[in-house]
Amino acid sequence: MPTEEEALFSAVDALLEQVSQDDLPPPAERKRLREAAGLSQAQIAAALNARREAVGNWELGKTEPRPPKRAAYARLLEGLAARFPAPADEAPSAPVPPVPETFAAPPPASAPPEPEPVQAPAAAPPRPAANTTRPSSTSRRPAAKKAAKPASPPAAADPRFENGPLGVLDADGSLYCDGGLVLDCPAKTVPALVDWTLSEAKLGAPRLHPAGKDADPLIVLTTAAAKRLGLPDRLEDRRGLRLPEDHKVVKQLARAKWQLTRRGFGPWARIYRPAEGGRRQCVQLAILPWAALDARSWGSTDQLEPADIARVLGTYASRVLTPRGSTAVSGLEAMTALRPPTRAVKDDESGTWVSGPMPGSLTEAVDPAPVEAPDEHPAAAALYPRGHQRTPAEVLDEEAYEWIRDPQLLTDAECERAFAVGIDVNTAFLAAANRLVVGLSGPVHVKAPTFDKKTPGSWLVDLSGIELDPRLPNPFTPHGVRPEGPAWYATPTVAYAQELIGTYRLPVQIRPLEAWVRTESGAYLDPWYKRIGEAYKSTMADLGVTSGLTESEFLTAMEQHKAADPALAAVLSAIKSTVKGGIGKLRERPKSIKHTFGDPWPALERPTWRPDIRAAVISAARVNMHRKVLKTALATQQAPAPTGHLTLDQEALIPIALLSDCAVYLSDGPSPLDFLPHTPDGKPAPGSFRLGVSPGMVKHEGTQELLWAVQMLDEGHNPARHIKGTDAALDGE
Repeated sequence: MPTEEEALFSAVDALLEQVSQDDLPPPAERKRLREAAGLSQAQIAAALNARREAVGNWELGKTEPRPPKRAAYARLLEGLAARFPAPADEAPSAPVPPVPETFAAPPPASAPPEPEPVQAPAAAPPRPAANTTRPSSTSRRPAAKKAAKPASPPAAADPRFENGPLGVLDADGSLYCDGGLVLDCPAKTVPALVDWTLSEAKLGAPRLHPAGKDADPLIVLTTAAAKRLGLPDRLEDRRGLRLPEDHKVVKQLARAKWQLTRRGFGPWARIYRPAEGGRRQCVQLAILPWAALDARSWGSTDQLEPADIARVLGTYASRVLTPRGSTAVSGLEAMTALRPPTRAVKDDESGTWVSGPMPGSLTEAVDPAPVEAPDEHPAAAALYPRGHQRTPAEVLDEEAYEWIRDPQLLTDAECERAFAVGIDVNTAFLAAANRLVVGLSGPVHVKAPTFDKKTPGSWLVDLSGIELDPRLPNPFTPHGVRPEGPAWYATPTVAYAQELIGTYRLPVQIRPLEAWVRTESGAYLDPWYKRIGEAYKSTMADLGVTSGLTESEFLTAMEQHKAADPALAAVLSAIKSTVKGGIGKLRERPKSIKHTFGDPWPALERPTWRPDIRAAVISAARVNMHRKVLKTALATQQAPAPTGHLTLDQEALIPIALLSDCAVYLSDGPSPLDFLPHTPDGKPAPGSFRLGVSPGMVKHEGTQELLWAVQMLDEGHNPARHIKGTDAALDGE
């Protein structure tokens, strides 16, 4: 037990330590003193039990040391100043006012977040004293540059989110943010972490639409950080992927009056309190040891250093949006963020502002047409018993291509070629969403309608009378086989049938038997297309693949682009997964093992649960693929296509396999340049496949020998799936 005298001395020492906070010289003088003494930042850091980066930031004036390091640092500088006084013409100016010690202690777990500070119009708010900038070895925005131009990062435009959209927390309490910034996080429990994030961290991102919502801060937990906060290394519930309700962390949150969403405390946990005064109180956690970052989308991002993880996720957040779950979830959330369902409107009677629907958005959940609903949906389950195999005349089946050509239809000229070469359409579903008109309202049933390509919907029509060259895939079915009678199709498919009939004067008429149409429509996905398309092209440009390259230069750049920067390669992978996953989420099926066939499930409550929009996008993508296949074939045959039918000559270039956005051709050479058609002046043939970086253009997917491809066809396998030497589905392609 300390004596009374020792206790008094300790109290006095604490007061002296507090007073010493004003004793630090200006940042430039700190650096001068260190260099005059011939000391390195690492030596000072070792003496003070601090990080070298922290010492560097003290010398830049970006951050200030906290007790007890502050008093020791002041003592060191005082001693150096006595031994190395500044020349008269370089005497330091008056000390700057002390930076408030905002991180001295974590707030109580049950305390509500502090109100946002009111910023004076003429001055930017100071950065919290505990902030520490650590330049990351992979950062594209060095700390020195950021210090010279504090307003240059996008996040600086909004002082509420001056530290960026997210942080990666490590075991020692270091929170790594985008741009090399590191914050000292004192929290040792999850409730304290949430409180600190909302009150001190200044993380988040501004809304993508004026009527939308600001992005909640995201905290990513490394394995060591999760352990420090009392979380297990692995979730025992492998089906529900969530902590049990009686886990101590869940109980801590409940005691602190924090709530969890319906998905509970899982790999992507959302922790919130009801909004107060219009201010959201929500923090998202991503827990790396629980596989929050799926390797199929993010590669080995979760194995990187915390600063590099922050860079990957921060780049994705700035170009797409702050991750809110899997890339599929983020893709769907981006649609809502860019086109919010509601906006503020003024009530004519009361004169107050109320919530009203946003024109051009999906404003409420609507039931699908029975033909658009999956088997387990109440609308379909009411018509057909479980296990019933619905026919094409009973269900809309718009899916991506999975087609191989009958090997008996290979020509002699094709069998003399040496290689099978695959080409892949860049973000095919994203390109299909461009300017695509989709339904915004619920379906309306119509008997014997007149087809209108401007009206989104599902149409029951017989397209079996449209006859194509048997070597071509049929454009109206996912398996590429000619339909046998009436079937349900989305508007883009029927519109393409009408285009073929009109262009080639085919002896067929489009006469729908019935339809489910949408009376309200619009290009709902256009903002989504533009934002993710720009994200894709910007990331490709950072990897050295730009739109100004020649075809040969493009192919060369694509051979090495992923090796140029593995972190950006992970961002690129995530962006591509965001496209496919987001479209897939439009028809999310029940996940719970407790779901009963024919009962509704939670996803149906979303305005964005729209299987008809998913069908329209996939239909448009498949049609785009077939149109280019046909144009490529027509550009390579010797004679024009005859009027009245689409039969191609033996010289026409026709693929041997299609898989979603990949086409495999037989070629004399191993490169796409060896077979893709060009005009006499060297430009790609109009309407055919074009090499390039933009969505809808193609890249080289892979090359194999002819005998390999023929063997695959003979065995009934799809060469497009394995043209890269791996399973394309496993690679996320």
